[in-house]
Formats: sequence, C-alpha cells, structure tokens
Amino acid sequence: MTRTAVVNDYQHPQPGASSTLTLDERVSQEILKNGITRPKGYTVSYHSNPGVEKMHFGPKHPMKPWRLTLTNKIVLAYGMHEAMDVYVPRAATFLEMTEYHKEDYVQFLSWVTPKIKLDMETSNVIPYNMGDDCPVFDGLYDYCSLYSGASLDAARKLTNNQSDIAINWSGGLHHAKKAEASGFCYINDIVLAILQLLLYHPRVLYIDLDVHHGDGVEQAFWSTDRVMTLSLHKFDKATFFPGTGGSDDTGPKNSANPGAHHSLNVPLHDGIDDESYFQLFKDVVGPCISTYQPTAIVIQCGGDSLGGDRLGCFNINIRAHGACVDYTKKLGLPLLVLGGGGYTPRNVARLWAHETSVCLGTDLHPSLPAHTPFIEHFAPDKSLYPELSQTGRYDNKNSGKYLRDIVTSIREQLRYVQGSPSVQLQYLPPDLGAVRDEVEREIQEEREAKDLGRRRKERGAGTRGEYAH
Repeated sequence: MTRTAVVNDYQHPQPGASSTLTLDERVSQEILKNGITRPKGYTVSYHSNPGVEKMHFGPKHPMKPWRLTLTNKIVLAYGMHEAMDVYVPRAATFLEMTEYHKEDYVQFLSWVTPKIKLDMETSNVIPYNMGDDCPVFDGLYDYCSLYSGASLDAARKLTNNQSDIAINWSGGLHHAKKAEASGFCYINDIVLAILQLLLYHPRVLYIDLDVHHGDGVEQAFWSTDRVMTLSLHKFDKATFFPGTGGSDDTGPKNSANPGAHHSLNVPLHDGIDDESYFQLFKDVVGPCISTYQPTAIVIQCGGDSLGGDRLGCFNINIRAHGACVDYTKKLGLPLLVLGGGGYTPRNVARLWAHETSVCLGTDLHPSLPAHTPFIEHFAPDKSLYPELSQTGRYDNKNSGKYLRDIVTSIREQLRYVQGSPSVQLQYLPPDLGAVRDEVEREIQEEREAKDLGRRRKERGAGTRGEYAH
C-alpha cells in the first residue's frame, strides 16, 4: 500500500515569511539598516488599540478602519516600535465622552443597533444625523470609545510629562458635533483631548491637514481664546463637504467675544502641489506661533489631502505632507499627532508610517521590508514613497497670487490677537484625570476581587484526607 501523508506540511500564514525567530531577525536588520534608535532628548509614545481595526462601516463605505492594520504592520516591519513607548489604551468611559458631547447623544450611541436604526427608518425618524455617511454598525459604541480613549491617553502622557510627542492614528475625527454625528465621525476625540490639555496648558494650537475643513473642532472652541484653530483644506461652499471654512470664517463677529479672530482658515482650490503646500504651511503656521505663543500643539494628519485619494483633490506626495509634521515637531512644543481622513488605505498607511518616522527623526529606506504583512497590497512598486501626485492628477487652480493673498489675510487676522491671552479669568474644564483615576480604581478593585475568588477556589480545590473514607 502506498503511504500517504496524514498531516500536510505546515504553511506559514504570511507568504514569503518563515519562523517567528527569523522574522525577529529581519526586523532587527531593518532597525540597523534604517538607523532606528530612541530619540535623544525627547520621548515618543504610540497609542494603538487593535479593537478599532476590526470595525467595519459597510462594504461600500469609504471609511476603512483596516487602514490602521496596514499602518501598524509597516511600523512594526521597520522596527519603529523599538524606538517608542507603545501603549494599548483603555476605552473612554461614558463620563469622559460626555465632557463635551450631550449625554442623550452618547447614550443613543451606546444602545443603537443596525436593527433599531432600520425600525427608525421605517418610521422616518433618524436622530443625530445618522445615515449613509454615518451608518450604524455593530460595535459602534465600542469603536467610538476605543479611538477616543486612545486620544485621551495620548493627551495625558503629554500632560504627565511621560511623552513629548504622542501619536494616535485612530483618532482625528474632526467633524463630530456636540450632539450629532457628521462626516464619518461620531465622537470628537480631538475636542476631548484638547480639553485634557487645557487643564495644564494655557493655550493650544490646533492644526488640521485634512482635505476637509475641521469644522467640528472649530465649532467646539468658537468662543474661547485658549484654543486657536488653523485648518488647511479644499473649500467649495456649494459642492465640497462640509462647505465651511472660508477665509472670512475667523470666529465670532463680535470683537468682544474672546474667540474672535482665533479660528483661522486656509481655503484651497483643487490641485495644490508639494512645493506650494509646504511653503504655504510655513507661511501661516510661523506667524501663528510667534503671535499666539501656544504651549502645546495638536495636529490632525488626514491622509485624504494626498494625491490619488478616493475623496481628495490635491496633488500632494507623502514626503511633502510629512514635511509639515516635521516643521511642527521642530517647534519643540508638546505635540499630539492624530490621524483623520484618508480613503485609499494603502497610501494612508504609507503616510502615517512615514510620519511616525518623522516623529522619531528617522529616514526610512523607500522599499518596504520584504517581511511586511500584506505587502501585496502595496504592489506593484512596494514602495513607501510612490509618486502620488501623478495619480488622477488635478490641475493646480491655486495661483501664486491667490496663495499670497491667503497669507496676507491670515497675518491680518493675527493683528487682532493681542499677544498670548491670559487664562486667569478663563473657565477651566473639569479634570478628566479624576474620572480616569476613579475608573482605574474600579478596574483595580474588580481585579482584586477576581484574584481573591480565585485564591479561595484554589484553597478549596482539595483538602487533606478527603478521599480517605
């Protein structure tokens, strides 16, 4: 009788890879090859909860949380995790999310399901702007609490001086409003994180690189001088979401309102390129820093401003986008780095991996490591820096004069900002740290109770002589 194999040969789940030990060796080689070391003089922390990556908006929805999986795989393949403090943060609590959002709205997110929403559609009652852009999917509340918890954790690492640059690529959902969802965003983690920073920092500068206007953050801090918002985005009031963020949107019209002239917008047309974008960024951010004198910065790194994005319309490459982050980093202020939009997952992953290296001060080899999981998604070039500006290229409709006029307008607005504002009479938000301490105390008590129960069971597992009779 012919002998047949009973057990097939083991096939590694990642084609081209071999054992775990060999993978570790390959990562070590990448670390040496790219000169990846822990930064000198400052600490970078990386906040990532794998639970966010599993969420699914629906097969036809452009938002793909799986882009976070691709990002993390590239970061790990290069070995950048060895140069950072890596945290798996807990989920934000109901109380933490209602520090900004309305309780009834957060409560709705906690119990709504796709079936319940279907019943609402039948009765023509769909509250809180839930719909095609902001669908109800299984795990919605967990999704919101996980990405928000990561941003809060990152902000706390900054305020506790445990980190100088804190990264959360799952955050940056800048459209969410106080009592409704908007533009694929449900909970505004940026606002929650800035509220946390304001407990320790008198002034925070928020910079938004997403192709869409950061309307939710601007609206949240519309009437305060303790946060200055600066958004660079495509603007077309009639045809491009959200239709806000014109050059004349500078805060409350009443000059007596503290927030007047503290909402700055850079409205752009289609097709801006690398050189124009980075020069414009420096020309507007520099004066904001010198005039407003922030003590911390939050930057939203939406990847939909890249060339070739599914919903974008710019001609920007990865290195130019990252140059803006590098410029901000070199200002030397506590920096919270967040994700945001981006609807071509492979390019978003490339961007955020590159900007992670920017935060570390490392230049990466352009060829993705051969052991990178899902590397076929980056075919045919398998490069970290493909030429995106030629992918579905838009004509650059931003003339030199138009860009110079924008810079002039921003500087004119800054003339009304009378130096760095005092915070002595300003309202301080409640300390989210107290909420955190209470939650962590409850978690510790639950753990201790479980340990006590386990020890009791172990002590009762067997008694001497119980089987003697």
